[in-house]
Amino acid sequence: MIRLAANLSMLFTEHDFLDRFAAAAEAGFRGVEYLFPYAHPPEALRAALTDAGLEQVLFNLPPGDWEGGERGLASLPGREAEFRDSVVEALRYAEALGCPRVHAMAGLLPADADGEARAAHHATYVANLRFAAREAAKAGREVLIEPINTRDMPGFFLSRQAQAMAVLEEVGEPNLGLQFDLYHCQIMDGDLSRHLERQFEAIGHVQIAGVPERHEPDVGEVHYPALFARLEALGYAGWVGCEYRPAGATRAGLGWGQGFGLRL
Repeated sequence: MIRLAANLSMLFTEHDFLDRFAAAAEAGFRGVEYLFPYAHPPEALRAALTDAGLEQVLFNLPPGDWEGGERGLASLPGREAEFRDSVVEALRYAEALGCPRVHAMAGLLPADADGEARAAHHATYVANLRFAAREAAKAGREVLIEPINTRDMPGFFLSRQAQAMAVLEEVGEPNLGLQFDLYHCQIMDGDLSRHLERQFEAIGHVQIAGVPERHEPDVGEVHYPALFARLEALGYAGWVGCEYRPAGATRAGLGWGQGFGLRL
């Protein structure tokens, strides 16, 4: 059975952040994810989860200067110490929140990056991910990487499914997996069912949104019922993160998920 998690960075933004947990539970969600927890003490987030009866299923490592335009540290040469500190901080929050997995955002290439610069980013990425996975393994956690489309995030280092799979193989750590976002994959690679099948053993988390506008998943060019059926047939037991921007009020757009226990 598909289990849906609300992405609280995008859904229920009608509420203050800590109030979104209760709103998600009232709408029928049983799990939550979001971009970053670090603006709030872990104790406050733990209390919000407990009070709402929710599971924390995913969040990202600290991304660097997000407001200044940075989108992760994992591939950035010269920032290795900062990345390692970010792993420690993320695992501290993961322990407090009972979160089994964290996402390490790759970061951006310079606009003028040549082959040498790309090679340096790749080498840094592999080394940093190996460190992150080994530290996470000590804590019983999983680290994920996610290809993100370059229309929404120009210059993002990891943008293709084949690139992600090659990185996973090169790093070679058993607790390093793929965050398979069907929205990003459709924009960059298409062929969603076949990518899902070929990469299934590596997938640690799935995310969805309508394509191309990133609204509710029942609007746009992707037929999610068929993909959900394929996930179930393959035996997927993880969460599906609802990482979309509601076209209106969040609750008003939840009709697509009524078969999975969501409530208008």
